[in-house]
Amino acid sequence: MNKDILICGVGGQGTVLASKIIAASAMDEGNTVHSAETIGMAQRGGSVTSHVRIGEDAYSPLIPYGNADMILAFEPAEALRNLKYLSEDGVAIVNTVPTKPVTESLTETGYDGRKITAYLKDKCSCVFVDSDEVCAPFKSSKFFNIILLGIASGTGKLGIDKDTILKQIEKRVPAKFVETNKEAFITGYGIGEKSE
Repeated sequence: MNKDILICGVGGQGTVLASKIIAASAMDEGNTVHSAETIGMAQRGGSVTSHVRIGEDAYSPLIPYGNADMILAFEPAEALRNLKYLSEDGVAIVNTVPTKPVTESLTETGYDGRKITAYLKDKCSCVFVDSDEVCAPFKSSKFFNIILLGIASGTGKLGIDKDTILKQIEKRVPAKFVETNKEAFITGYGIGEKSE
């Protein structure tokens, strides 16, 4: 399998954990994997981008522009910022709920993500998801990264078996949160299955 997956968001959203679960799951299935993260200046709120390249065709950890099979975007502006990586037949799974930058609290700009999601809808194949809505049953947005991973898996375009991912969740998530994270993944998986 050859697959290029780009995960983007802002610090504190769990993008790095999602990328590590994808990479480890792909390796568990016998694939060669290269990955790299670029992390913004702020621990929370700075841009975070992870590249995961699966397969023998990947000679470097960074995805070339126009080559990503999938973008998992935890924030609409980050989806737009990284759209140049998406291939013509790739799919973007995009959170419609924005994480407002600090500058928004200083000067009201009106950023709500709607113009960006409308633009993305015209430019690429997208699955849109409202993080507030899907996280409501779990009473925390901290499960969104695993829900998004479930959506990616449920579309069938991630190329990794869901049981392999569930085993990595068991390994990488603190024991007291494993069952809830598995439920979150299955919830996302169902959303992904219905997205086509």
